[in-house]
Amino acid sequence: MPIKRINPPGLHDTPGYHHVNIATPGRLAFLAGQCPLEPSGSLVGEGDALAQTDQIVANTLIALSAARARPADVVRTVIYVVSDDTAVLAAVWRRLVESELGRAFTTASTLVGVARLGFTGQLVDLDVTAALPA
Repeated sequence: MPIKRINPPGLHDTPGYHHVNIATPGRLAFLAGQCPLEPSGSLVGEGDALAQTDQIVANTLIALSAARARPADVVRTVIYVVSDDTAVLAAVWRRLVESELGRAFTTASTLVGVARLGFTGQLVDLDVTAALPA
């Protein structure tokens, strides 16, 4: 599915994402929030946001593949990090952008610092929407 990505004049420059993404009518895949859990359900990287980010990347790639989508098909991401420290938020963002999933973060992306996530010890969560290819 063709995706048009725009950074319109009059909006601030971004660190790589696009303010607006337009997907031609078609099918969308809405992934559940991707958690830093192994297939057994065990939390990865307790206390380590970057290790958890790596597991989330691996899980998201599997979920996208199941939908027959790639990182380039992603049209929206929301990244949740348990922190109010700008350095921690930036480190997670960099880890995602530099990962095999990195292309997904050139889309409409939001990075949010939160107080808590669903699993005890969970520091990072990723919400993804993809426009499925024809």
